[in-house]
Amino acid sequence: MTNEYDIVQRVRNALRSDARIHVTGPITLAFSDGVLTIEGEVSDVIGKKLALESAARLPEVTSIIDRFHVRAAAKMSDGEIRVHVCNALLEEPVLSDCTIREQVKGRLETVRDPPGATGTIHVRVSEGIVTLDGDVAGIGQKRFAGVLAWWVPGSRDVINGLGITPPEQESEAATTDTVRQILEKDHLISAESIIVNTRGSTVYLDGSVSNEAERDLAENDAWYVFGVDNVVNRLTVKA
Repeated sequence: MTNEYDIVQRVRNALRSDARIHVTGPITLAFSDGVLTIEGEVSDVIGKKLALESAARLPEVTSIIDRFHVRAAAKMSDGEIRVHVCNALLEEPVLSDCTIREQVKGRLETVRDPPGATGTIHVRVSEGIVTLDGDVAGIGQKRFAGVLAWWVPGSRDVINGLGITPPEQESEAATTDTVRQILEKDHLISAESIIVNTRGSTVYLDGSVSNEAERDLAENDAWYVFGVDNVVNRLTVKA
């Protein structure tokens, strides 16, 4: 018989044992019939993903209800976040063939509907949590949309529910390509000396950057990418 209290304590201990998980407030854990509910706040996306991975490794945990969010970098209203996300999607060339719609007061309003659109992205924001729904034409578009939503400083979480039509299988090469493009797009990073490789769902960053801040930003960008479950940051800082 599964001891629910024991499972909760094992998850809590796992979260405490990883120095990369920086909890910024109380954590609420509940376990019943194989389902773990985890609620709380961490300082960054690294802590969020690592916490969920730690919990998922317990054989007794068959599914997770994720209410674990990231502390926002800036205080913004849901409306402000939604506008920033939509603007970022509109300005991204990778998504130029996508119809963009935003949910305002329960209604979907069209922001852009290009002729011959091959995808649709619906943007909804509630309590700082960005939800992306609809369908796009490739895994790269899905991942780009998710990262752009994460980059909005008021975002506490991104639920990337975008479907892909026609279906496309994930590949290491596609992940590597997207991470590289994201790093090149981030104007806070000099990405020319960064080498990206992917094995499974782990991204490896090698090469050099100008300072520690760029090193951390590059790692965060890789973690933001949908489907990336681990990042090995071997970047060095130029002397």
